[in-house]
Amino acid sequence: QLVESGGGLVQPGGSLRLSCTGTRFALAHYHIGWFRQAPGKEQEGIACISSSGDYSDSVKGRFSIARDAAKNTVYLQMNSLKPEDTAVYYCAARFGPLRSPCTLDSGYAYWGQGTQVTVSS
Repeated sequence: QLVESGGGLVQPGGSLRLSCTGTRFALAHYHIGWFRQAPGKEQEGIACISSSGDYSDSVKGRFSIARDAAKNTVYLQMNSLKPEDTAVYYCAARFGPLRSPCTLDSGYAYWGQGTQVTVSS
C-alpha cells in the first residue's frame, strides 16, 4: 500500500530524495511519517507531516518533507547527508485529522517495505 523509492549510495555532503507513493489510498488524507533503522540500532522517527511537518533533532535543518497530492506521493528531501544517516528508510501512514500535529512515534498503521540509504565515500 506504500512504496518507497529513491534510496541509494551517496557521498557525505550529498543529497537524495526519497519518495513514498500510495497505491491503495489517497495519502492527502493521512498523516505520513518517515522512519529509519540502522544496523544494531532502534527505529527512529525522523520526519512527519499532517498539515505541517515536524522533524527529529538529528535531521532538522537538513531534511524536508513535502506532499504532492497529484502524484499521491510524499517526499523526503535529504541534504548534507552524513555517514550516520546510513539506514533503511521507511514511510508509514495513519489516518487522522490533518489539523492535528503529526508525531514521530511508531504508532502508524501502514508501512512500506523500506529503501536503503548508504552515505559513504
